[in-house]
Amino acid sequence: MATLAELQAWRASLFEARMQGVRAFTDQNGERVEFNSDREMAAAIAACDREIAGHSRPHTIVFRKGM
Repeated sequence: MATLAELQAWRASLFEARMQGVRAFTDQNGERVEFNSDREMAAAIAACDREIAGHSRPHTIVFRKGM
């Protein structure tokens, strides 16, 4: 599984490519990635957002008195 930093970097590069109208690019591993439509790119960004959200820290910390 990718680290949070890797996911954020991948999302940023994907979003930048989408905003520039680029549908094909080479990722950091040297692999060529090509999307057939803007909808596919939006879905990839949304999937990345879900993965990033899964890496978030807990919002509540519960302290329990030891026994």
